[in-house]
Amino acid sequence: MTKGKKYIESVKLVDKSKLYDPKEALDLVCKTAKAKFDETVEMHIRLGVDSRHADQQVRGAVVLPNGTGKTVRTLVFCKGDKVQQALDAGADYAGSDEYVEKIQKENWFEFDVIIATPDMMGMIGRLGKILGPKGLMPNPKAGTVTPDVAKAVTEAKAGKIEYRLDKTNIIHCPIGKASFGVDKLNENLETLLGAVIKAKPAAAKGQYIKSCVIASTMGPGIKVNSSKIG
Repeated sequence: MTKGKKYIESVKLVDKSKLYDPKEALDLVCKTAKAKFDETVEMHIRLGVDSRHADQQVRGAVVLPNGTGKTVRTLVFCKGDKVQQALDAGADYAGSDEYVEKIQKENWFEFDVIIATPDMMGMIGRLGKILGPKGLMPNPKAGTVTPDVAKAVTEAKAGKIEYRLDKTNIIHCPIGKASFGVDKLNENLETLLGAVIKAKPAAAKGQYIKSCVIASTMGPGIKVNSSKIG
């Protein structure tokens, strides 16, 4: 694949062998985000754990202080009074059977986050094969299975992100948009990394954070010195 002119220019700004201090790395990320749209800044954290073992899983959710810069569409599975509570809190959709059917029959995915009350999980289980691969299944650890739907909707809209290990023991998460600037991105970066460190499994041995790389949507990866964070 041939790399574009802007990407090649951006790569020249980055020293591949260097571990940058967080603010220096974020300054570079903002400079290398040269696309015509507001690029998302992503963080990739490689952990010294083995995701094949249940006792070494790292998963959770955190509200980024400056949000993600993305409009989050929420679907809430609930019944009775909870439907109105969810809608009043800003949910885009709230209900039960009708949305299960819509997803099953129409392949409908006009949402980014699913929140559910615990009593709805039996019904949502029927959608496991559809929602699971897309990472949309509600989960108590992420705070998306809860009786307090209003709070969950508010947090999702405010920039709550879920982090979880992939099969290669890496966590990939957005930490905002390039337009946020260094200070806001740094606050988000510290919040996410702090949450990941706090979630360290007791079974994890040796170095926990192996490496940390940030990049904008179209820009090159920049290595961050994670020991300089916080």
